Amino acid sequence: MATGAALAALVGTGLLAPATASATPGHTPAPLTSVQQDIDALVSEGGFPAVLGSVVDGRGRIRDLAAGVADVTTGEPAPVNGRVRIASNTKTFTATVVLQLVAERRIGLDQTVEHHLPGLVRGPGGDGREITVRELLQHTSGLPDYDDVVYPEWVGTGLTGHFTPQQLVAAGLGEPATPQGVFSYSNTNYVLAGMVVEEVTGRSIADQIDRRIIKPLELKHTYWPADDDLTIRGTHPHTYTQAEAGGPLTDVTELDPSIGGAAGQLISTPHDLAVFFGALLDGELLPPAQLAQMTTTVPAPDLSLRGIEMEYGLGLASHELPCGVEAWGHGGDLPGVHTRNAFTEDGRGATFTVTGEPANADPEDLHQYVDWEDAVDDAVCAQPLR
Repeated sequence: MATGAALAALVGTGLLAPATASATPGHTPAPLTSVQQDIDALVSEGGFPAVLGSVVDGRGRIRDLAAGVADVTTGEPAPVNGRVRIASNTKTFTATVVLQLVAERRIGLDQTVEHHLPGLVRGPGGDGREITVRELLQHTSGLPDYDDVVYPEWVGTGLTGHFTPQQLVAAGLGEPATPQGVFSYSNTNYVLAGMVVEEVTGRSIADQIDRRIIKPLELKHTYWPADDDLTIRGTHPHTYTQAEAGGPLTDVTELDPSIGGAAGQLISTPHDLAVFFGALLDGELLPPAQLAQMTTTVPAPDLSLRGIEMEYGLGLASHELPCGVEAWGHGGDLPGVHTRNAFTEDGRGATFTVTGEPANADPEDLHQYVDWEDAVDDAVCAQPLR
């Protein structure tokens, strides 16, 4: 989820150790020299403490890479395939569950929010009687982003404040609406989508993601943390922010994840994300009709950074790679951790997670400081086809 706040730099701290890399046991190693050089440079030149990544070639082989350090105090090397908070990449999981329920005829994309959550969506920010499930998933509902209200409060609690989905939605609804039918990124949409899933199934969105996606794909390092669980289980890098460039580092690894909910609560690894996006685009999770709906896009100028035009479907964003191929994926931002990915329908892909932020940069504008998103695209284009 986008934090919507300017967070600080890790450039020039002098606390970064030499980059390291290794291959995941059980996976055939392959030369990835240029990709490793790119992520090494993100540490040595970009100032990120750690970069974790997974790269998929057209034959379905996944190789996992890492650079930098997991802990700037101890100098412990960054873990290959370590767990991270994937933030708004959670939206693709939530959208997949909704579309599975559409395929089961339990949800209609053109049903109103009111149909499932009567009386809940009322306020300056929008009216659930006029907003459809499709518009929630497509960010065309006009609902404001609760992040704009809740995030400053969350920061004020030291990132430990707890929020219910109802509180998040209410915070968004108190703000002025944006034009309906036009793309406007809003976490409120996906918290509501999760609530629709819960109303239809009688089970939590966490349970549905686990049962319908995590277990079938055997994503062993992916899980939904409890709202009051501030920790990350298993091997993971620490994540850091600074109040100002050159200032002391603040470890923000532990935080209350309830600010994300169905819009951004999941914890995963680069490898698991590569498996998930590959399976999704290969049709393993959705029937053809629902996958076609998911990949039917509208212009998304809010996301069109680096001079690249972005489109958004139902929980999936797309853009053209430098090699002329269309890529699909999402992104996710929380204090101290940012994930980007790109996967193609011909089976190639890459996902990178960086820890920390460049100097005084809004997470949505990291590309202006370090071309780490370009490294993702370049990694995909470098992979051989089948």
